[in-house]
Amino acid sequence: GYEGQGPEHSSGRLERFLQLCAENNLQVCNPTTPAQYFHLLRRQAKQEMLRPLVVMTPKSLLRLPAASSTIDELTTGGFRPLIDDAKIADRAKVKRIVLCSGKVFYDLDAGREDSNDGRVAIVRVEQFYPFPAAGLKDVFASYPNASQVFWTQEEPENMGGWTFVEKRIRDIKPEHLTLRYVGRVASASPATGSYAIHELEQKAIVETSLIEDSDEISAASEPEVSEKLAPATA
Repeated sequence: GYEGQGPEHSSGRLERFLQLCAENNLQVCNPTTPAQYFHLLRRQAKQEMLRPLVVMTPKSLLRLPAASSTIDELTTGGFRPLIDDAKIADRAKVKRIVLCSGKVFYDLDAGREDSNDGRVAIVRVEQFYPFPAAGLKDVFASYPNASQVFWTQEEPENMGGWTFVEKRIRDIKPEHLTLRYVGRVASASPATGSYAIHELEQKAIVETSLIEDSDEISAASEPEVSEKLAPATA
């Protein structure tokens, strides 16, 4: 997982698995809760059409209190390729939809709790492939006044899920929604070797995803960070 432990311990190379996806040959998932993980494995065991399953499992979620599930969540329901934002009280107030996948959700959720901003909805993409296009299209339609869609990831721009999801999101989003990327700039290395720099980069990514003026990099006063963080670009 992307946890500040250096280049050799930060990436499961999600992008390489996504490059292999075509003709319904694989399943690539990034579950964020124990219930999702359980139901995903159960679905894999019970499905009629057998296909390889690739699961991203960052270690930081093992003991993260926020990444927990109730008994009811484990014993009912099933795996959800998308998880919409259950904390939004008034969907008409949402101006920005932040799409993400994996553990970065918990950083984004904590940041929004601090800001208490009901204009930002955080939607988790739990399954990359097969891509949940129909479900995501319904999510977009459920926020009638949103004008922005962000894809937020921890990985550099040339890694992670961005290059895979960009075209797929553009193909289904309404014309009035602008699609933007928020994350680290393209890099030859999967991650920085400094934990302190990693934390600054992570904070900047979260703040940039949540602040109203998306073109303003919140960590611009930190040159070593702002140079490694890609601005939100259309």
